[in-house]
Amino acid sequence: MKRAAGASCTLGGMRMLAALPLLVCLAAPVWAADTLSTSAGGVKITPVRHGTVLLEIGGKAWYVDPWSQADFSSLPKADVILITDVHGDHMDPEAIAKIRKPSTVIVAPAAVAQTVTDAKTLANGKSMTLEGVKIEAIPMYNLQRGPEPGKLFHDKGRGNGYVLNVGGKRIYFSGDTEVTPEMKALKNIDVAFVCMNLPYTMPPDEAAAGVKAFAPKVVYPYHYRGSDLAVFENALKGSGIEVRLRGWYE
Repeated sequence: MKRAAGASCTLGGMRMLAALPLLVCLAAPVWAADTLSTSAGGVKITPVRHGTVLLEIGGKAWYVDPWSQADFSSLPKADVILITDVHGDHMDPEAIAKIRKPSTVIVAPAAVAQTVTDAKTLANGKSMTLEGVKIEAIPMYNLQRGPEPGKLFHDKGRGNGYVLNVGGKRIYFSGDTEVTPEMKALKNIDVAFVCMNLPYTMPPDEAAAGVKAFAPKVVYPYHYRGSDLAVFENALKGSGIEVRLRGWYE
């Protein structure tokens, strides 16, 4: 992600000079963000790292899949955390501990709740409402890819993608998935976060085909480490879908 240039260190409005060698001033990172206009006010969308996203909705901080490889030092504590799956880059107790507070609500599939025991469970195809936001759990799974014949990296029913309904707008997070019938059947998605990386999910051309099928207004490729985003972007040229590339691994 893009960060603002480092700030200089000041004290009482005076710039501090190298005459104080024991003082170290490190500027906290400032993340680039976008804003989605809704009837309930602006939703600030901050790409953080890999599959970690921060949404600020009505003064509340919503995180998807917080991962401890991200730097949370300048980001707000979580009001709501959504977890998609049991793998360590999605269900990360260390990251959860960094950003949670006593009132934080965690939403997750049952497989995650076996470890994150205070999570509110949400099964594929079900929904709940928190802080005025309707959360829909969308199946995320592999159709063909797995560690060995007969096994899949992500079994159907274990993990959740999510659609958040905020002020008349719909925001989709794919989680780790291939292009499933449930993805292709999505309707009226305003903003989509769609994964791609091999061997665990899918290559960029397949991801682009899935995006074309449900035609969101805006798509952010995420969880793409090692993927060629030019393939994804080129495949969507002329589709009318805005592709937003962000520095998830900077």
